[in-house]
Amino acid sequence: MRKLLLISAVLLVIACLFVTFISIPSQAEKIYGQPAAWLTITQRVQYSASLLWYDGLLTRPLDAASAAEGYFTVTPAESVNSIANNLEVMGFIRDAESFRAYLIYSGLDTSIQAGEYKLSPAMSAIDIAHELQDATSAEVRFVILPGWRMEEIAASLLTSGLSITPEALFSAVADPPQNYDFLSGATSAEGFLYPDSYIFPRETTADEFVNELVRNFALRLSRDVRLGFENQGLSVYQAVTIASIVQREAVRREEAPLIASVYINRWKIGMKLEADPTVQYAIGYNPMQGTWWTNPLSALDLDFDSPFNTYEYAGLPPTPISNPGSEALQAVAFPAETPYYFFRAKCDGSGYHFFSETFEEHLANGCQ
Repeated sequence: MRKLLLISAVLLVIACLFVTFISIPSQAEKIYGQPAAWLTITQRVQYSASLLWYDGLLTRPLDAASAAEGYFTVTPAESVNSIANNLEVMGFIRDAESFRAYLIYSGLDTSIQAGEYKLSPAMSAIDIAHELQDATSAEVRFVILPGWRMEEIAASLLTSGLSITPEALFSAVADPPQNYDFLSGATSAEGFLYPDSYIFPRETTADEFVNELVRNFALRLSRDVRLGFENQGLSVYQAVTIASIVQREAVRREEAPLIASVYINRWKIGMKLEADPTVQYAIGYNPMQGTWWTNPLSALDLDFDSPFNTYEYAGLPPTPISNPGSEALQAVAFPAETPYYFFRAKCDGSGYHFFSETFEEHLANGCQ
């Protein structure tokens, strides 16, 4: 009898060992694939059992009928716990702990890439885990900074993931969309490539790219801003041209309305604008300084023959010389009411300026 009980106990132990070390891992492998090679036997059993316990939490989407998509960001060196918790909080997965267990079981926890992903609650947790292995999204986030000229936008395109070449961009800018009154008859969309953060499909063409930037400008062109331009006697195109200069001049944003007032005052009496940024635009790229905006300008630079050189030619330059942001546009629409016709940088390197009504005052403000 004792021998029979002993045999039964041994068989029971064998059965338990079989279930624990053979059957459970085998079942998990059929559903969730092979475990990571570096897991110990004990870890394989532990995580296999966890996955079988969690069951549908991993294989069923949170909302299979959902058409909603959202962006999810993984930051560099972010922990698996943080990623899993954020996915649950944002409504992409059912359960953070089960997701974490699957990542460790599969070994995918070691190869998640930092980046931005487009996810949906209609994806299963397993699908999302694999999606996080490749940060190459079907879409690209592209940022344009206020004051950039089109060449700077083109330079940024080269490393953006979009396939638009500089030549294609320049061609599209030179043939602006004509379905906006402010660009009717214009020969360039420079100035209307609105500075902002954009999301573009990777296959976006140059024309589509420019159209979207101009469309964004049109959306931001409020009725109040239009009326502000009109009150200054400016068309939208003229106002944007002045704003493009103000954008490059106003190191301190609070000075933008003052700087705008100087240029508008000069323009109204037919005085030359004598704006350094227009000369910088005319000169173009400076290989010695590695910039499109040569600084400082020499006396020889100020003699550079170009219709964009407002030291040499009266009136506005032929096109805007940069793409201004909302603050510069607002400054031109609602400039400070001043008697100023001159301004120059203060000598303390602060970025602020002296403003003056007469040329004599202007000269007196020079650095000693």
